[in-house]
Amino acid sequence: MTQPTAPKTAKLTFGDQEIELPVMVGSEGEVAIDIRQLRAKTGAITYDPGLGNTGACQSKITFLDGEKGVLRYAGYPIEELAKKSSFVEVMWLLLHQQLPSASQLSQFTHDVTYHTMLHEDLKALFQSLPKVGHPMAVCAAAVGALSTFYRKEGPTTREQNWIDAVRLLAKMPTIAAYSYKHSIGQPFMYPRNDLGYASNLLHMMFGNPCEQFEVNPVHAKALDLLLILHADHEQNCSTSTVRTVGSSGANLFASVSAGISALWGPLHGGANQEVIEMLMSIRDGKRSAREFMDLAKTKGSGVRLMGFGHRVYKNYDPRALILKQACYDVLGQLGAKDPLLDIALELEQIALSDSYFIERKLYPNVDFYSGIIYKALGIPVDMFTVFFAIGRMPGWISQWLEYQSDAEARITRPRQVYMGSTTRSYAPADKR
Repeated sequence: MTQPTAPKTAKLTFGDQEIELPVMVGSEGEVAIDIRQLRAKTGAITYDPGLGNTGACQSKITFLDGEKGVLRYAGYPIEELAKKSSFVEVMWLLLHQQLPSASQLSQFTHDVTYHTMLHEDLKALFQSLPKVGHPMAVCAAAVGALSTFYRKEGPTTREQNWIDAVRLLAKMPTIAAYSYKHSIGQPFMYPRNDLGYASNLLHMMFGNPCEQFEVNPVHAKALDLLLILHADHEQNCSTSTVRTVGSSGANLFASVSAGISALWGPLHGGANQEVIEMLMSIRDGKRSAREFMDLAKTKGSGVRLMGFGHRVYKNYDPRALILKQACYDVLGQLGAKDPLLDIALELEQIALSDSYFIERKLYPNVDFYSGIIYKALGIPVDMFTVFFAIGRMPGWISQWLEYQSDAEARITRPRQVYMGSTTRSYAPADKR
């Protein structure tokens, strides 16, 4: 594929000074002006709140084109992976940027399966926390606590990092399930090595020691799909948090614990929970979808439309298209009908035909439909973001590992434009 040509340098005029800055071109044609020497040459910095125009790293993991609605993991379209791959295979793909051979996949599946158990002493951490605490806070604490169980002496090695990566991928479902079991006062369920990744998670969530629990294969397949779609999404808030913390030399567990906290925010991973709460408010308030959308357009109404629009996508989120069909498939296979899906479809139809939403490029995003599937699977609403974190785990780990091997990586240290008081003299309290 022929990429558009770009100049090799960009000229910047700053007062009576003109400097040349190198231009970089990514493998998909993205153009970036390298400003690393800007301050040294001019004394000036750039100002970019939210860093929406700033490339903080070079990466080979995920490509995202928000204008065209394209998402690829290491070159593979998300639509193809969702249809043909598995979450465990996608883990390997993100970690290595290559699909595994049959033998590699078999060994990796074995390793992830046989590292799922938690140290028995870690149970005390869950039991020491209030049952009413949000499970994301519990998961962040438990992942951070893994650092105390897997301490290292001396400099880390690639082999040690890989072992920690496998441990974290394997143990995150167990941590998530334990956080849920603790919140409802039920005994923890040990993982089962005879189950696949998604099935094991559902077993630990919903099984109990009193009776045999059979995992519904439709549920497991739907969950596997959700995890694939959540696996990575370029330099979003939580991923950049993991990279930032990792840039300080912090270990993998500490870095990912910070990422979990970032994902917890309602503007990030917590959005799918807010979508369900919005749909339920429409249902329970006896308000029509049209009335709700009219209020969403009215300034000062206090009504917010959740699950539409995206910081990066200015087109239909490709993950939302996949999940929209998955909603039909899952509910159809389960023989269930959810009025929330009917409300969601009506909201989508209105948004796609209303100039207000079209002009603002407010298309459904992945959060809009994922909550409906989680609800159909019986996942409690406050666990939605935890399941998002399980899915995002291989992306976070891949990004952390990539940063550790980047020869140009430096500790993250943004600049600021100071707008406070200039130099002042201190005066004693009785003279102020």
